[in-house]
Amino acid sequence: MTSKPTPPTLAARAGLILLGLCLLGAGLFFVSNGLQLAKLGGSWYFLLAGLALVFSGVQIARVRPSGAIVYGVMFIATVAWALADAGFDFWAQVSRLLVFAGFGVLVALAWPTLRRARGRAVQPGAARAVAAVLVLACLATVGGMFVPHASVSAKADNTTLQPVAPGQTQDWAHYGSTAGGTRFAALDQITRSNVKDLQVAWSYQTGDVPVSPGGGGAEDQLTPLQIGNSVFVCTPHNNVIALDATTGKELWKTEINAKQKKWMRCRGLAYFDAAAPLAQPTEAGATPVKAVSVAAGAACQRRVIMNSVAPELIALDADTGAFCEDFGSHGRVDLRADMGKGADKGQYYPTSAPTLAGTTIVIGGRVADNVATDMPGGVVRGFDVVTGALRWAFDPGNPEDKNAPAEGKTYARSTPNVWAPMSYDAQSNTVFMPVGSAAVDLWGVKHTALDRKYGASMLAVDASTGKEKWVYQTVHNDLWDFDVPMQPTFVDFPGAGGKTTPALVFGTKAGQIFVLDRKTGQPLTQVEERAVPVGNIEGETYAPTQPFSVGMPSIGASDMRESDMWGATPFDQLLCRLKFKSKRYTGLFTPPGTDPSLNLPGSLGGMNWGGFSLDPTNNLLFVNDMRVGLEVQLIKADPAEVGPKSDGNEAAAITRPVPLDGTPYAINAKVRFMSPIEIPCQKPPFGTLTAVDLKTRQIAWQVPVGTVQDTGPFGVKMGLPIPIGMPTIGGTLATQGGLVFIAATQDYFLRAYDTGTGKEAWKARLPVGSQGTPISYRSPVTGQQFVLISAGGARNSPDRGDHVIAYALPR
Repeated sequence: MTSKPTPPTLAARAGLILLGLCLLGAGLFFVSNGLQLAKLGGSWYFLLAGLALVFSGVQIARVRPSGAIVYGVMFIATVAWALADAGFDFWAQVSRLLVFAGFGVLVALAWPTLRRARGRAVQPGAARAVAAVLVLACLATVGGMFVPHASVSAKADNTTLQPVAPGQTQDWAHYGSTAGGTRFAALDQITRSNVKDLQVAWSYQTGDVPVSPGGGGAEDQLTPLQIGNSVFVCTPHNNVIALDATTGKELWKTEINAKQKKWMRCRGLAYFDAAAPLAQPTEAGATPVKAVSVAAGAACQRRVIMNSVAPELIALDADTGAFCEDFGSHGRVDLRADMGKGADKGQYYPTSAPTLAGTTIVIGGRVADNVATDMPGGVVRGFDVVTGALRWAFDPGNPEDKNAPAEGKTYARSTPNVWAPMSYDAQSNTVFMPVGSAAVDLWGVKHTALDRKYGASMLAVDASTGKEKWVYQTVHNDLWDFDVPMQPTFVDFPGAGGKTTPALVFGTKAGQIFVLDRKTGQPLTQVEERAVPVGNIEGETYAPTQPFSVGMPSIGASDMRESDMWGATPFDQLLCRLKFKSKRYTGLFTPPGTDPSLNLPGSLGGMNWGGFSLDPTNNLLFVNDMRVGLEVQLIKADPAEVGPKSDGNEAAAITRPVPLDGTPYAINAKVRFMSPIEIPCQKPPFGTLTAVDLKTRQIAWQVPVGTVQDTGPFGVKMGLPIPIGMPTIGGTLATQGGLVFIAATQDYFLRAYDTGTGKEAWKARLPVGSQGTPISYRSPVTGQQFVLISAGGARNSPDRGDHVIAYALPR
């Protein structure tokens, strides 16, 4: 049916022109960038959709109904393409469809005007119905943004909450609660049913506010200790404070005020009680633990041990905070001794808690990444816990010699280092060391056979002698900085017929989880050697295969595809696809080269120093991770012709050539794989909390952790609690009350999750973000269970603080 054409009003005409110009602009953007994407072998959708948008925009501006018809066809085709491209993944579809659904509402509302202008039947009811459906879809989608979307939902809650046995509760006397790093509190006063009532019991401010935002500099990454009614904390500048565990009252404070050009932090402490019974190993053939003594009535019967970034090893009286005069030189041991050049310029220093192994304090250290081929070595040293005397040194470049170097010599240079926390097995008197890479990470031409043996491995040594027991490698000829970055967690690993094996489980920056027999170092789950691509750097040694731990789940390490690219809108998604297709990417072990390449996970992981927590009652392992790729490129360069060399900062923010001293190359780029509006290019979540069932060796549940409330594009806080899942730096705490606690994200919350379902059970707003790992303990005075966290500021956030906060149920 036709009638006399009715020209639109001036306002309606202006609206149609504006809508047409918007569609035209979107179409031209899609055409220009979609054509490039198609030339690179990417999806043709954007080019074709762009042509449709251009036609639609022009026709709508000309007041032609054909513009709306073409838009409708394009939108229906987009829905079909989006489902084929990304399935029913919520966040993937938000990126693909929400903007076009919004435009669709406007086009539908414009339909009667366009028809009227051509003298055709108006059909207002149908147009309003279509608009209403699209509006409801948009509202539902926006509402869905505020609901967590689990990557893996729990099929059923098979966990049991067994009551704590009398006498089971222990102090949090080690960095990981136990010497085997379980991060488990056998406490059940705070449970799934009452955690909602948790409230602040006390708080304390250390006076040491980390002074530099994100990336490098000072950061609070603390896991406190608790012994009896005392809590011990350390600050980024290595000040040590004792607090009353029940009230938070300061008992003593010792100011060290250690400083370093980069990386001021203290992840934790060690504790030793000379009056406590000395545990000797029970395993056949194990060497005995060396006896030590402190004179009766002398100071430092109980001592707190810290390795500072100075770098020093420091012993303090746990009762007074005074330096232990019998330890080293007035309570200090200089860790620069025998390390050679660079150790006095910030190229070597410990960043993780010292490890108490019987009566030996074991110390590794961080060696600055990608600076030069001639760097301090990765020697690990064992010191007498009372005197501070060197007992042994494990030098990866000279592993048979356990003594300090001869006068005028140093430990082997540039060897793989142990920067992460270690674990200790008292039954076998063994220290388990997570090993990183030899200098430099991205160029391994000068790496020795021993570098290639020990790099990116788990290493077991005798705690009394430093003698190697076994070594297991997780990455061959590591060129990706895929360190073993965490303390291994001890488990009684379930096997066939109810049999268990003493094991250790740990993750890597490459997103792999390995389970090894503690005695032999052999894997207890299937590991495959798979062929991987090699690069073309002259003189480089490339491993033809790499180990893949297929018997355990990998976390956030699936190979990326173009369809995994994401953006807040289809426009930045297109740019991310274009970036992805323009870079070399061949999977997890894409080797660095002189062309732009992609690496996922990047050098921060994957998994990092926060480690795992364990629910031994239900055989559940809790894993937190981050998922932000890395763009990498090397270029041939004379160091004299490019800028200054790297200062060793871990931040992936190299956008100009930085020479690798001692190599013919410079790093031309090492940046996060981000969109133009500074959000990760791959689809969410960008960080998760995962429960792995050790009985089935499968993921029990996986949920996003963290919102964009306190972050956003270009550093602008969005203020919206959208649980998209953010990168996590820090660790978790599991309790017998059926809860797992975590902060560690870019928003300012401490959260508790139900261990059986992964559902968020509680959260508390923190003054600033936290990279600390929570602990839990029971007050010996009141019997209350506390959950304690430090909050000094989230990674990549400008907000900093100096808070220690304890939570408890109302009394």
